[in-house]
Amino acid sequence: MGTTKRGTDYRSFRYLGDDAGRTTFPLAPQLDRVPPHPVALSPEEEQRAQHLLDTLVLISLHEHLGVFPADIATTPDYTRTGRMATGFAGLAASRWDAVFDNLMDGVLNIESAHGWKWTEVLHDLGMRLCDLAHQDFVVHCTGVEDILRAHRDGRVAWIASIEGAAMIENELDRIEILYGFGVRALGITYSEANALGSGLREPRDGGLTVLGRQAVRRMNEVGMLIDCSHCGDQTALDAIEASTKPIVLSHIGARALWESNRLAPDTVLRACADGGGLIGMEAAPHTTLTPTHSSHSLDSVMEHFEYIRDLVGIDHVGFGPDTLYGDHVGLHDVYASALSIAASRAGPDQKVNPPFERVEYVAGLENPTEGSTNILRWLVKHGYSDEDIAKVMGENALRVLREVWQ
Repeated sequence: MGTTKRGTDYRSFRYLGDDAGRTTFPLAPQLDRVPPHPVALSPEEEQRAQHLLDTLVLISLHEHLGVFPADIATTPDYTRTGRMATGFAGLAASRWDAVFDNLMDGVLNIESAHGWKWTEVLHDLGMRLCDLAHQDFVVHCTGVEDILRAHRDGRVAWIASIEGAAMIENELDRIEILYGFGVRALGITYSEANALGSGLREPRDGGLTVLGRQAVRRMNEVGMLIDCSHCGDQTALDAIEASTKPIVLSHIGARALWESNRLAPDTVLRACADGGGLIGMEAAPHTTLTPTHSSHSLDSVMEHFEYIRDLVGIDHVGFGPDTLYGDHVGLHDVYASALSIAASRAGPDQKVNPPFERVEYVAGLENPTEGSTNILRWLVKHGYSDEDIAKVMGENALRVLREVWQ
């Protein structure tokens, strides 16, 4: 059974040695960049939490495992080098057995101002795979057995995921090429529309296009997980209907609790679950807020979790915290336009949602390491059964992946 991670002393691109031609940036600390906020437990709860952390298969549906510069304002220069360090030290201190890593995604500007270009995506993916190939702690995961093996061996299964499909343009075969490079999850759209459908920022959602329906079929055929987290509502509903396999909303929350385009209405949440799919809770700064928790923290995220659990059932919820190593709030400021931050925070009528308290970081879920333990500790503290904790921390994801991946 899985225990604490075996650890690693590998750091990204160590294989280059002292290459004077390689531009370097001072990076943010992977651990304790800000004060940690562990969920306080009684001695009995602590013992139970540690047992569950040791034995359960823990899967994060959505993260960004890159390490960002200590000076977050230098990120555009950093990403243009085409090299993003992976948080190996943070992963070794985490308890995740498997993580869907969404790479550079919206900050992918190696060759262009706006990113999401085919050659940029392949560059980012290839560079990350080269780095992984020079160490043996993080395992490139292409199937469920890789997750189970990583759990047994005290390693981490790394799953390549891309949030939007703009880079395939009108070339359906690119889905197969991405699969061949090991990508196992793909979003229909990011926040902007593309040839497949409408993103959440579009004022008019025309739904899934003909090409989008063909792409859904191709993803079903090759065994790639479909993600609709950033889709417009109608596009998401169309993709769920068109797919013969369950889809995920890997990092999202409930719009019923907070009027924001970044969150899903009950109709989309129910449709995802009715199709056998899975809904992961989002925790990126200033997203999963509620009227009772307008200051973003673990508690506000878990209010969304409990609302969606009650709406669709315990078998269809999980966690995709969407965290990273570095100043996430500062990153949103630097990339406000590229990441469609304003449009994401607006309601469906494009009006700004209710006032909220701006935070410097999400207390209790600041990075992938903290999230890997604190979510489970919260569940233990709030009296969830071992069976239900096992489901939401990994078993629900394994069920979906067994059905989708080939």
